[in-house]
Amino acid sequence: MSTRDTNWPEGTPAWADVVVPDRKAAMAFYGGLLGWEFSEGAAETGFYTQGLRSGRTVAGLGEPMPGQPAVPPAWTTYLAVDDADRVAGSITEAGGSVMMPAMDVMDFGRMVIAADPTGAVFGVWQSGTHTGAQIVNEPGAMVWNEALSHDFDAATSFYESVFGYTFLDLGGDGFRYAGIEVDGSMVGGLGQLPAGTPPEAPAMWLTYFQVEDVDAAVAKAQELGGTIQQEPRDSPYGRLAVLAGPAGEVFAVIKPADPAAGS
Repeated sequence: MSTRDTNWPEGTPAWADVVVPDRKAAMAFYGGLLGWEFSEGAAETGFYTQGLRSGRTVAGLGEPMPGQPAVPPAWTTYLAVDDADRVAGSITEAGGSVMMPAMDVMDFGRMVIAADPTGAVFGVWQSGTHTGAQIVNEPGAMVWNEALSHDFDAATSFYESVFGYTFLDLGGDGFRYAGIEVDGSMVGGLGQLPAGTPPEAPAMWLTYFQVEDVDAAVAKAQELGGTIQQEPRDSPYGRLAVLAGPAGEVFAVIKPADPAAGS
């Protein structure tokens, strides 16, 4: 378990949220699946709601604001930055697109929504009073974030240029994948969508939440109205599955491998 009350280092996944048509339905789903309690914001925030574990913020749930165009529900990973306006410019220069220009979110922080050159959408978060997730790497909390696309080289070049990432090769057997490093610490992943993936499958940032038992979590998700996107499977990094919430938003659950088990 890791807790944090200060700004995350630049380029680190600091927050994740999802905008859905029915916030209350999402609260019932994620509360039942991940054990979240909730803190609901005031009317001026659109009643933006934060999931909590042990009283600390984990992730956010919201509904479209009045007049905001409807978009397919999806989890958004926000990367920490010191200067959202500067990074927005760097995104454009590196071949990405800014979908929502830098804007203040009350006194909580300043944000940008962008897409990399492969089409994967992500957020940029410059902290104000809200620094992001206050607890990670424990059951019910965010534990991993990765960008998956059809063009690994274009994605790697973009994120290196914008965020100064270094990469650790974790691929093999024809699968291209790299760990994203910030100041020598691995903070996420970057991968090529597997061979056989339909070309129309969109690039995406995938958020992983840690669970105690992946198979039990999959069964619970179905009971709560979710669906299975990828059946539970074992990997060198733990047992995992990819799910969709009731509104269709895709995310993953994982029980990380015990490092001691391989020693």
